[in-house]
Amino acid sequence: MSATAITSVLGRRVWDSRGRPTVEAEIALAGGVSGRAIAPAGASTGSGEAVDLRDGGSAFGGYDVTRAVAAIRDAIAPALRGMDAADQAALDARLIALDGTESKSRLGANATLAVSMAAAHAAAAAAGQPLYRNLGGEAATLLPLPQIQIFGGGAHAGRRVDVQDFLVVCPAAASFAEALDWTAEVYRAAGALMRQAGTLGGVADEGGWWPAFRTNEQALEMLVRAIEQAGFAPGRQVAIALDVAASEFGRGGRYRLGLEERELDTTGMIEFLIGWIRAYPIVSIEDPLAEDDPEGFAAFTRAVGDRVQVVGDDFLVSDAARVRAAAASGGANTVLIKPNQRGTLTETRAAWDAAREVGYAGIVSARSGETEDVTIVHLAVGWGVGQLKVGSFARSERMAKWNEALRIEEALGPRARFAGGTALGRSRR
Repeated sequence: MSATAITSVLGRRVWDSRGRPTVEAEIALAGGVSGRAIAPAGASTGSGEAVDLRDGGSAFGGYDVTRAVAAIRDAIAPALRGMDAADQAALDARLIALDGTESKSRLGANATLAVSMAAAHAAAAAAGQPLYRNLGGEAATLLPLPQIQIFGGGAHAGRRVDVQDFLVVCPAAASFAEALDWTAEVYRAAGALMRQAGTLGGVADEGGWWPAFRTNEQALEMLVRAIEQAGFAPGRQVAIALDVAASEFGRGGRYRLGLEERELDTTGMIEFLIGWIRAYPIVSIEDPLAEDDPEGFAAFTRAVGDRVQVVGDDFLVSDAARVRAAAASGGANTVLIKPNQRGTLTETRAAWDAAREVGYAGIVSARSGETEDVTIVHLAVGWGVGQLKVGSFARSERMAKWNEALRIEEALGPRARFAGGTALGRSRR
């Protein structure tokens, strides 16, 4: 039997950063090594995402995962036993066939993804390599530009502000470590300014400050002040990225901004955001229009040209076919890559391959319900994606990922390359 043949697949219930159950899978190989991984969960989700299998009922608010764990034990483990963990494509194809649904609703994307990622970790362990190297070989030397949340809003902060994430990027930083250094200073300055102004409401789901602002634009004003207070030049050294998550408050071409008690049509929403782009050092906007507004997405992308990276999350849901369709219609120029939106690594990688084919940039992203699992950092480096978004600069489930990237940068030594501002989608087209 090959050393990378699967001898056992275990599923267990563990807990995510919201205190909700999630699925961990552990795979043992004939050579004596093993790998394990944990599936995350999102709060703001696109309608085209693969779905988690939850128990429903009263226990844990309906979020229990005993059915998904049972799916690993009863369906997945017998089917994968004896397969080669090093053949990721074949393993994932077996998972897809076992489930038999487009949305992974039979076995659950939380079960299939945990198993898919665990197999990748086991194969890397068998090869005696870190996961990023096993995925990308000697060419895996690119450290991603981090997008880091400073203020959390939308579904991540009780909808206190409409925009879901106010983030910073450091296009002028010389290394991943320096980008984190700069972000730490901005994060600290933002918290201090908010305390002084009486606008600090706590910490949101992903570790960003929970704002008590009167308007959405006040968050942008405060973020620019924080960048300056930290000693950096807004736009040149430290710039702003937004996750509007417009599907959360927009439908049928109508957008309801609850904080400001305004309703806008598609044209009005585009003009609203372009006004922000003119006034603030914004270099990236995610989901500026709702997922059911592809014409609006294309119109916004045309309107901003190469000034701003336009990211599709709910709009593209890490789906290769959607990426190609968006490129054909001119919508977006960057894909957000979330493995649990598809349910296997192979399908997720296909979205990134499609993005490269059509000239899109990419951002590997965590979810709001996260754990100590660091797989996505290795995907970003191993696949050479160029950008990484895991939430804020606080809370251990976030810092575990930033710290893992620091370790990778250190391990690569002089071979490490930092993507910096060249990774932004606006410079790819």
